[in-house]
Amino acid sequence: MSQSVICMNVKMRKNSIKNTRINGEVQKELSRIISREIKDPRIGEMTSVVAVEVSPDLKSCKAYVSVLGDDAARAETLKGLNSAMGFIRKELARTINLRNTPEITFFVDQSIEYGVNMSKLIDEVNKTNKDSDGNEEDE
Repeated sequence: MSQSVICMNVKMRKNSIKNTRINGEVQKELSRIISREIKDPRIGEMTSVVAVEVSPDLKSCKAYVSVLGDDAARAETLKGLNSAMGFIRKELARTINLRNTPEITFFVDQSIEYGVNMSKLIDEVNKTNKDSDGNEEDE
């Protein structure tokens, strides 16, 4: 019984207002560091930090980045970000006053690209429907 209570407390803490605020601050600073501070040519110019999840104990962080380009550009951007990890953590520690500077793990987030592709598909279906409606009126 006590273990289930502990698990519930951890889940509630993960979504707490404090943790949400820390996630937002880390996301903002990571975006700034990646876009303005890192000079690695492997990191694409159109790289954005979509979401950040910092663990409640502030020891680890999952950063979801979106990269405009093909799979090779995404892979190169991840390599560049991972090689600049020490610099990124140092800058994050300098700008955000946290008890621990989290160990960051980068993940490619394709939700923006997925949304754009879905929007194109919807536009194509709408165009096809308009064309077929227009043809029926002519007959």
